[in-house]
Amino acid sequence: MTETDLSAYDYSFDKITGGALPLDQFRGKALLVINTASECGYTPQYAGMQELYDAYSKRGLVVIGVPSNDFGGQEPGTNAEIHAFCHTHYAVDFPMTAKVPVKGADAHPFYKWAVEQLGSEAAPAWNFHKILIDPDGRAVDWYPAGTAPVSEAIINRLDELLPAA
Repeated sequence: MTETDLSAYDYSFDKITGGALPLDQFRGKALLVINTASECGYTPQYAGMQELYDAYSKRGLVVIGVPSNDFGGQEPGTNAEIHAFCHTHYAVDFPMTAKVPVKGADAHPFYKWAVEQLGSEAAPAWNFHKILIDPDGRAVDWYPAGTAPVSEAIINRLDELLPAA
């Protein structure tokens, strides 16, 4: 089986709190996978990520935060520190992975797969880059860091992919 035959559900991360976070558990749901950082100018997007998760989780969206220190050293903390920061400052309750690389040769396999599916321009170029996975596990779109989680572009795409409320 080649990477082109795989779906997002074939990948797994570690949870920020420990243990496995297999994406297979979200089969049939849309995923918005966002690489995050606690010391970035875009860090306030955590609020929009939570807002989107709250608004769309009942329709089948799972927002997944993926902390990474790949851009500007803006995620220097430990998993415990990142988890505490997100919970304390943004009341995050969507799934968060352990900190991983998201670009280059050391990128987490999910990110290598997403770039293979969507093209090199879909590789994260900064913190808060977003990759959208449809309910069948296919990578269908990506959004650059400056696109807010509750942007019209993302909301419109989710309305196409998910059943009506």
